[in-house]
Amino acid sequence: MLLKKSFKGGAHPPEGKHYSEHKPIETAPLPDTVVIPVQQHIGAPAEPIVKKGDYVKTGQPISKAVKFVSVPCHASVTGTITAVEKRPHPLGAKVLSVVIKREEEDQWFEDYSKATSIDDLSVDEIKNRIQNAGIAGMGGAAFPTHVKLSPPDGKTIDILIINGVECEPYLTSDHRLMVEKPDEVLKGIQILQKIVNVQKVIIGIEKNKPDAIKILKDKISGLKNISVLPLNVKYPQGAEKQLIKASTGREVPSGGLPMDVGALVHNVGTAFAVYEAVTFNKPLIERIVTVTGEGIKEPKNVKVRIGTSFKYLVDFCNGYTENASKIINGGPMMGIAQKNDDVPVIKGTSGILVLEKKQADLPEEQPCISCARCVDVCPMKLLPSHIATYVEHDLIDDAYKLGLFDCMECGTCSFICPSKRHLVQYIKYGKSQWNKKYRKAD
Repeated sequence: MLLKKSFKGGAHPPEGKHYSEHKPIETAPLPDTVVIPVQQHIGAPAEPIVKKGDYVKTGQPISKAVKFVSVPCHASVTGTITAVEKRPHPLGAKVLSVVIKREEEDQWFEDYSKATSIDDLSVDEIKNRIQNAGIAGMGGAAFPTHVKLSPPDGKTIDILIINGVECEPYLTSDHRLMVEKPDEVLKGIQILQKIVNVQKVIIGIEKNKPDAIKILKDKISGLKNISVLPLNVKYPQGAEKQLIKASTGREVPSGGLPMDVGALVHNVGTAFAVYEAVTFNKPLIERIVTVTGEGIKEPKNVKVRIGTSFKYLVDFCNGYTENASKIINGGPMMGIAQKNDDVPVIKGTSGILVLEKKQADLPEEQPCISCARCVDVCPMKLLPSHIATYVEHDLIDDAYKLGLFDCMECGTCSFICPSKRHLVQYIKYGKSQWNKKYRKAD
């Protein structure tokens, strides 16, 4: 019996990838100023170890991790620290940040040109390099990578899944990375494979990236235990639980983690960052960002330093179109709309999407008609309309019992709803209210 390479639910939003999927990666000029938040990952914020007036070199640590679920940050340019203060963050609110005024071209903190063979490093030394490099998941979740690579006793990993799906509409940074840096991505995969000691690796890529599929299939020819799995295009195929289901048939239980079914998932961008960190001891100071959408004059895939402002990148892409209306950190389904473009690129910024007014305006919300389309498409098998209704009526405990926190906020329900209810917004609000209620009680 053939395994069906898919998962329950999902939808097919307009892809929008044609704007940038064939645009080679360009390197942005160094900005005059960078703003580097000390919290760019899930877990405990890092603590600054520098102060105003300090001179720092590119790659120099500027914060330290004080807990296991945390990673440090590094200077992405060479210059003087002009402030350590709260600044706007692309995920909302203001976050303690280190502001660096660039004064010259790169003066590197260390020599990152000398390669190290992974055969010369123990598993613990490799994980230390990954943690010290400040690597967190590059697909958007930004979970500290060294933590995912350290399963607790009793949890056995037997399959490593590399996420090259990039199902979020418009975004193409992972696609271009696979096309342009396949050797480096594969070396990063082999490093991850050594750490968790697995024999089977699957690289999952949606079929709308045939060039990436071909290139990586050619590259793995002759390599044992690594395969490329072309997947049918369906959103949100790139979510961990859905990718595991589609590629292995295993189903992560409610409230569970991939390791509960013997799987580990890492993004292709994370694999590339791991390669640079382990091979050259290079910290994570830059990443590839897709700058795209109807509101951008010249969409591009750009390699850019962490801390660079959205505005600087938009200007590098020849600016906004006349009817540009909304700027989003990420894509249209799971991205976060910004108040302005004075926010920095962080480790999890895979894309900057600018929409024109006709795409950005939200239709007026109408009452639920009980059509159950949101139930049909929910990849987590939830009842989104019921959960949202409970939240609307401040019945947070009832929403919790229906799986409030199982929702991954993929936006599929809101996309498909004929009444255009703001289902994801209700669910996000419900989570915040539940946390306020029970964290205060604790």
